[in-house]
Amino acid sequence: MAVKVLIIEDNPVARSFLCRVVRESFSDPMEITEAGDLEGARRHVAKLAETSPDAGFKLILVDLELPDGNGMEFLAELAGTPALKIVTTLYSDDDHLFPALQCGADGYLLKEDRFEVLVEELQRIVRGQPPLSPAIARRLLSHFRPASSGDSGPMALNSGFGALSSSATFSAGRSVVLDPPPEWERLTPRESEVLTYLSKGFTIKEIANLMGIKWFTVNDHIKSIYKKLNVSSRAEAAVLASKQGLV
Repeated sequence: MAVKVLIIEDNPVARSFLCRVVRESFSDPMEITEAGDLEGARRHVAKLAETSPDAGFKLILVDLELPDGNGMEFLAELAGTPALKIVTTLYSDDDHLFPALQCGADGYLLKEDRFEVLVEELQRIVRGQPPLSPAIARRLLSHFRPASSGDSGPMALNSGFGALSSSATFSAGRSVVLDPPPEWERLTPRESEVLTYLSKGFTIKEIANLMGIKWFTVNDHIKSIYKKLNVSSRAEAAVLASKQGLV
């Protein structure tokens, strides 16, 4: 079954460019739907929910500046859905970046990047990493870097951005410190299997091949695992799973 992708971009040339980026990034067959504004995007999401409630969009690329509103509105509306939501924009400033992440963006790409750079960044999804343009990654690092150059302590990332935000503390010679919740939601057999592979260091693509499922499905399982275990990174999940005897 083809992976359903929604691209929201008002510029036809940019929209065509992003379609090529998506097709080049993944080996899975893609079913790409295009929308030039928020109204069209909402209509496509609603239609798919009515006709195929169990087969919604797995990947959504959304521009921030659209003719009938701001893409952040749409990101907020999609909160809680399993779709991977990636911002594709020309804006690299804090006033756009951090609100987009707070609204639920799973990645942030600059359309001005070269074709091959965007392809490489999108492919990070398969490896379980957030797709971030190099300039955005540098901005995030500079934003959270301690003000004092003499501070050798760990760098706290409290942006709320799932793949980069962590409640675990890492430092040389120390173990991971976790604050486990009082009780755990039970993992499904599939989630337990995925967690076992994650703990052994397998990538999302490798797990998909081992389990005979799509990598987007593996990603959905990982999101559910993180939510149930109240963690936000592979390292936390692996350590917690080992401590609690989940794997």
